[in-house]
Amino acid sequence: MDTSALISLGLALAFGGSFGGLMAGMLGVGGGIVFVPILFAILNVLDYPLALTMHISVASSLCIIIMTSISSVRAHHRKGAVDLEIVRGWAPWVVAGAIVGGLLARVLDASVLTGVFGVVALLAAANLMLPKTYDLKRPAPTKGPGAALIASSISFISTLMGIGGGSISVPTLTAFGVPVHRAVGTSSAIGFFIALPGAIAFMISGLGLEARPPFSLGYVNFVAVVLVAPLSVLFAPLGAKLAHAMDPIWLKRAFGLFLAFNGVRMLLATFSAL
Repeated sequence: MDTSALISLGLALAFGGSFGGLMAGMLGVGGGIVFVPILFAILNVLDYPLALTMHISVASSLCIIIMTSISSVRAHHRKGAVDLEIVRGWAPWVVAGAIVGGLLARVLDASVLTGVFGVVALLAAANLMLPKTYDLKRPAPTKGPGAALIASSISFISTLMGIGGGSISVPTLTAFGVPVHRAVGTSSAIGFFIALPGAIAFMISGLGLEARPPFSLGYVNFVAVVLVAPLSVLFAPLGAKLAHAMDPIWLKRAFGLFLAFNGVRMLLATFSAL
């Protein structure tokens, strides 16, 4: 790789880290919905096998989100925007769903991961962009089968997407009547319980595979993690401040547009691989 290519790679990862951290704090998405498409594009440009690029992007994103979510949730918690009852009730099931998703990833084709990413992103965007989002008119369950099903499903799908769960958990929490700012803060905390076990499971499931980028452990590439994570952590608190300064309606619309854009990009990648 020549000098200009290295500079371009560094700038792309720096932008991804800064913008992803900003989105993590502002929208409670853990940054993964930014990191995954950027890492996917970079690895494709560098001609790594398509069968590996999405898996590496997802796994590396989860590893980055471990640090980003900690920074983001601290900022939201200082503003009293984290529902600890929901986090405590959902955490065990979130961890279980992340482990299953990460270990299952080895047997899934890359087009499955891009397809899941695209479809879920567009569904979440549609929910947020509608004039009136769906309202279940009941509080979010924190115990029993309901909590187990919701939390593990969010975690399983989010792990396959390489995200902190905000793309799914924020719309889910708002449907249960949680105010959007509190939903964003709570989602940031849930993201940590998705990212940590999910990243470890991807490390295990990718062991021994050939043609991975240098400095990879399983599917996690630590070059991307080291370059992106510090900037994402730095910008996450700024995103949280912006979120609390914005009108909730505009926050939802911004979130919806952002999800729709990335969903379409991933579906195009899915169809091109078929």
